Amino acid sequence: MSLSEFGLIERFFCQQTLKNSTTQLGIGDDCALLNIPSGFELAITTDTMVENVHFFAGTDPEQLGHKLLAVNLSDLAAMGAKPISVTLALTLPKVNEDWLAAFAKGFLNLAQHYGVELIGGDTTSGPLTLTVQALGLVPQGKALKRSSAKVGDFIYVTGHLGDAGLGLKITQGYACNHPDEALKHFNCPNPQIETGLVLIGVANACIDISDGLAADLGHILQKSQVGACLDWEALPLSSAVQTYIIDTDDWLLPLNAGDDYELCFTVSPEKAAQLSVLCHKIGIIEAQSGLRLHKSGTLSPLEMTGFEHFN
Repeated sequence: MSLSEFGLIERFFCQQTLKNSTTQLGIGDDCALLNIPSGFELAITTDTMVENVHFFAGTDPEQLGHKLLAVNLSDLAAMGAKPISVTLALTLPKVNEDWLAAFAKGFLNLAQHYGVELIGGDTTSGPLTLTVQALGLVPQGKALKRSSAKVGDFIYVTGHLGDAGLGLKITQGYACNHPDEALKHFNCPNPQIETGLVLIGVANACIDISDGLAADLGHILQKSQVGACLDWEALPLSSAVQTYIIDTDDWLLPLNAGDDYELCFTVSPEKAAQLSVLCHKIGIIEAQSGLRLHKSGTLSPLEMTGFEHFN
């Protein structure tokens, strides 16, 4: 006998033993109920992943469960919010119990790691579509925003740029001598939660790199009504990405490729010494609008483009 909707939820997604202190009522009723502590604001984000748009058919379901949650937690990290709970909506073409068990394992293991409780959601039939709503807490009036970059701010990024983009290239057939790290970044990104929390009160503006550095930094520039200049030689690139660029001359990969889920943020020179996270200074915020790149002694305009739906 095939599982019912409620049987599916009970079997695969009610196994989580973690209970977040903000949850008054979780899975099992028409709504979940949360207690929001005094002095905090609730940060809410939603992301959807669709088969053959955001991930390939046949993607390992455990990695997919991890990545689905990670990309949502990354949005909370960009706001400096501490994640507390999530809801999950699954649209499935059929009930595959092995697939669901692996997916739930990847999803709930990451949730357990960050103290995130699954408090509700929905299941329905149709083309494979996965949606998470993530909720987090940020101190009142302290959320990191895209609109607060100031002229003279230094621009920083965490981690390396382009590793996930290289992972996609490898998945599509590019031959790489050491593919494991790039594939790990592409399939199982780690949200920079701890970094986001530390940046509160230090960074002026922040965003996570989901659609590519140029595109996402472009959102900060547009919201803050400023411009920027990046230094190519300062970009943090792994040896695998450097080798790829030498092989293909595709030097735009670390600027335009998405799925890195690192943080890009701006900090005033006065507060730069307060940074206590591992990061790389890659440029500066300027009054002149637009984005520019200083590369090989030449300053050139850089298009603020990356992955876009409907394009």
